[in-house]
Amino acid sequence: MKQVLFGTAMALVMAASVAGCSGKEASAAGAPSALVDLAKPVDNFQLVDHNRKAHELGYYRYAPAIVLVSQTNGSETSRAAAAALADLKAAYADKGVLFYMLNSSLEDDRDAVVAEMASLGVDLPVLMDEQQLVGEQLGVARDGEAFVIQPKTMKIAYHGPIDDRFMKAKPKLKARVKTAHVADTLDALLAGAKVEPVSLTAPGATIAFPERDNKASFQSISYEKEVAPIIQAKCVTCHQAGGIGPFAMTSYEVIKGFAPMIRETIRTDRMPPYFADPHIGTFKEDQSLSGEEIKTLVHWIEAGAPRGTGSDPLADHVTVASDWPAELGPPDYIVDIPAFEVPATGIVEYQYPTIKNPFKEDKWLRAVSVKPGDLAVVHHVTSSHIKDGESQSMLPGGSVGSYTPGAQAQVMADGWGAPIPAGGAYRFSMHYTTTGKVATDATKVGFWFHDKTPEFIKRSAVISDFALEIPAGAQRHEETAYLEFPADAILYTLYPHAHLRGQNVELEALYPDGKREILLSLPKYDFNWQRDYDLVEPLRIPAGTKLIAHWVYDNSVHNRANPDPQSVVKSGLQTHEEMMYFRVNYRWVDETSSNVRNDLQTELVGSVMRGALDDNQNGKIELAELRGRALSLKDKFPALDTDGDGALNAAEFEASGFARRTRDVQQED
Repeated sequence: MKQVLFGTAMALVMAASVAGCSGKEASAAGAPSALVDLAKPVDNFQLVDHNRKAHELGYYRYAPAIVLVSQTNGSETSRAAAAALADLKAAYADKGVLFYMLNSSLEDDRDAVVAEMASLGVDLPVLMDEQQLVGEQLGVARDGEAFVIQPKTMKIAYHGPIDDRFMKAKPKLKARVKTAHVADTLDALLAGAKVEPVSLTAPGATIAFPERDNKASFQSISYEKEVAPIIQAKCVTCHQAGGIGPFAMTSYEVIKGFAPMIRETIRTDRMPPYFADPHIGTFKEDQSLSGEEIKTLVHWIEAGAPRGTGSDPLADHVTVASDWPAELGPPDYIVDIPAFEVPATGIVEYQYPTIKNPFKEDKWLRAVSVKPGDLAVVHHVTSSHIKDGESQSMLPGGSVGSYTPGAQAQVMADGWGAPIPAGGAYRFSMHYTTTGKVATDATKVGFWFHDKTPEFIKRSAVISDFALEIPAGAQRHEETAYLEFPADAILYTLYPHAHLRGQNVELEALYPDGKREILLSLPKYDFNWQRDYDLVEPLRIPAGTKLIAHWVYDNSVHNRANPDPQSVVKSGLQTHEEMMYFRVNYRWVDETSSNVRNDLQTELVGSVMRGALDDNQNGKIELAELRGRALSLKDKFPALDTDGDGALNAAEFEASGFARRTRDVQQED
């Protein structure tokens, strides 16, 4: 063992002596790279891989090492590097080292990278550096360059070829490895040895970084004409007096003072708080930054956030948040929910206040906005209408508005509305969380009504999994569930919801002809910012379509928001429990306000239980798919399987009586 460490150390010392050279980047293999700064920590970043999963560098501080290798499509060097990296991943499988490829090429899109990696048959996530900001900061120059990062210090321990086979223009993987640069560095780090940082070039194909080559021009980015307009359009809505943001963006001086934090939140994709994958679907009120806007802000900050000449648009147009959405104007009616005192600690049971409906005639909602009295303690608000003497809503629209952290006003599409019958009462579900100090909440709900009866009825349904069970410590636990539509429908709104362990989520349509389409993808789910995603173009789905929700949960110790990584987590209403929940708003094609089709809604809701259990989405429940409360069907299974095919079809499952127990999972969280 001592001989191995001594040999590794000697190899690193010899390489370090080369890295000590200075000057411009040399083209010869083995020369030092002037682009890679070994003394400076790597800035935190988040990128989405080619399989639509987000990875934040800072999350992986627990790992002993992270290996990144630059990649471009069609390159012989990149393909050889992928094979070599896959071998290293297998060799260090039980060591906790993480392995990634990094695509910073402006010529490769994500679909092309998916095809490239599939053709290679290697299991490696490729981080898509679409704005080249990560490659710029790391100092990537060529494909096939390896970077070994020490997560604890966020510094580069080694940069250069994977091993000596990559010191030539055409790597030959069958050749014997004499100097295993990456493996030697990993061995030293895992052994706890002190590692002197090393930077070497390798003869891969050059990757163009036009913005880096024009770095001097960043000083000329105009605060007045380029930076301030982006901030006004994408940031000030929250960052204004009375807004949800922690500070108001009212001048250049404010932006300059917060510039490092702004750069970090953009690079880690925390701000603006809009998390839909830009390559999938087009949604209203898209608050995300475009690629050009991201580069403008980051490069301006990296240039020192120069003031330049001209006016200060932020100071010249200071805004104050209005009580209600400015585009809607004052509500037609405001519901004052009775004040509730939230204790400093403990679990607060759901509160269900009811408020008498003052209207003697039927009303149709065109918009709803919930204004929490205390944002810190209000986890959610949902609502419904109940008839006199009853306790449950039977509204065709399903709800009269809801709120979750980060939510915006809910506005109905043209010609669409949610009905509220005359009389009765509004019933609210109030979920409060404690913060360590006593608080009093007095939430208000604003209603905007249609002047006349709309043609179409807003419908809602929830994809849910009553049998959700996340193993203790699981880092990427997957759950799926679906709804099967019995008739043609038109989708308007998609709304995913989980609690503190939600990691990422997608909604997929499986059409009757077998075609699959991703409708919404959130590579990184953020519990603190939940919203409706309203389709710009409503989507017609045919009868027989399954809408499948794919959730991934992080119940590990590395999830800083995890209340208890040691527990097996099941479905529950409280925040420390978890939910597998996905609401969709739609209308039936054959339904109008004068032709109500409650039969279709009943049939759709009846598929909830089946969709929660049917993991392979074949439309049947197999014995192995029974879990949770559904295990009660195990002994009855042979008798229920009347056609003897070893599975329960929709009719057989309905006959069990179990499928009718769906109303509880359709109550909004």
